[in-house]
Amino acid sequence: AKHPAGLYVLFFTELWERYSFYALVALLVLYMDEYLLFPKAKSAQVWGAFMGAVYFLPLVGGFLADRWLGFYRAVIIGAVLMGIGQFVLATGGGTTFFLALGLIACGTGMLKPNVSNIVGGLYTDRPQLRDAGFNIFYMGINTGAFIAPLVVAWLRNEYGWSAAFMSSAVAMVLAIAVFTIGRRYLPASAQKSDAAANEPTSDAFMRVVALLVVFLIVIAFWVAFYQNGLTLTFWAKNNTATSIPPETFQSVNPLGIILFSPLLVMLWSALRRRGSEPSTVSKIILGMLLTAATFGIMAAAGIAGGDTGRVSAGWLVSAYLVIALGEICLSPMGLSLVTKVAPPRHRGTMMGAWFVATAAGGYLSGFVGQYWEQMSHSRFFILVAALCLVAAALTALAKARLDKVFARAGA
Repeated sequence: AKHPAGLYVLFFTELWERYSFYALVALLVLYMDEYLLFPKAKSAQVWGAFMGAVYFLPLVGGFLADRWLGFYRAVIIGAVLMGIGQFVLATGGGTTFFLALGLIACGTGMLKPNVSNIVGGLYTDRPQLRDAGFNIFYMGINTGAFIAPLVVAWLRNEYGWSAAFMSSAVAMVLAIAVFTIGRRYLPASAQKSDAAANEPTSDAFMRVVALLVVFLIVIAFWVAFYQNGLTLTFWAKNNTATSIPPETFQSVNPLGIILFSPLLVMLWSALRRRGSEPSTVSKIILGMLLTAATFGIMAAAGIAGGDTGRVSAGWLVSAYLVIALGEICLSPMGLSLVTKVAPPRHRGTMMGAWFVATAAGGYLSGFVGQYWEQMSHSRFFILVAALCLVAAALTALAKARLDKVFARAGA
């Protein structure tokens, strides 16, 4: 069986949408720090609130798609709102900063869960390929995320902030074009929620509870992951011995995902053929342990001299590559899990709930980030690593029960 053609339509839609988003993420803290002249604590608060909104609003977007809009129309509305927000940011200077962020957050809330649900809907007749399909889709996301910091770092240095932000608006126009032109490759069944589907109430309830347990646990991963645009950007700027623009380092993580994803897909496929592929929950635990190791590396970098001065860029690059492996084990698996396990008539809402966990992690990343200047960098990184280890331990305790519920759902 081959992957459906619609997967590649969604791959390129997300590539451009994520370019738009991660271009903003790469610049946001630097823009507040250098152009708007916000204190670092205020930048951390705005960062946390924006990340929280970006990933909380998919709950609303998923619910609206389930009940009224369908997945396709919700994606179009979201893409248009995001494009307008990026245009306002590029043309408004500092005066419309918060309006622009609000439009981008609302647009992401409509687009993000519903693109992922359309991906899941492509695989109703070939469920054995769904995990691999999400890994390929995730490479599209990270191709955009890889290109964005490199392009906007160059644009900002050559032409200024406005040109860098305008490239995000142009990327959203490309995303809308790809999605609308490629609609004929997206079957009607994949474009809307199956609101008529019924299943035993107790079974549906257990599936929802099991998913919510996973969502709570992965919050710790996102608290750690979203240090990329915050404390790790401050580290790149102030504690790394390099002449490279600090936002450029954010390309290392998505590059790692692009390089490592095919290798992990091959590994999982080989293990599946032997009947020994790890369960989704086992992959999530592995992802949490790799994330803890990432911040262990950064703590070592602090102790090696980064607490008080500058150290080799190799520390930050290696940390970003390790967290890339952790992310592959966790994030696309979570997206795939929701499309397999969520009760059909609530799939949009449950995909939104997955992003609410991301929202909580994004918001708390800003809360935790406020301690960056209040403790040594190595102690800060040890704190983040410990949070990930606790989450991995809690997942391990719940593993047997979760595996049982997910196996019954065919996951």
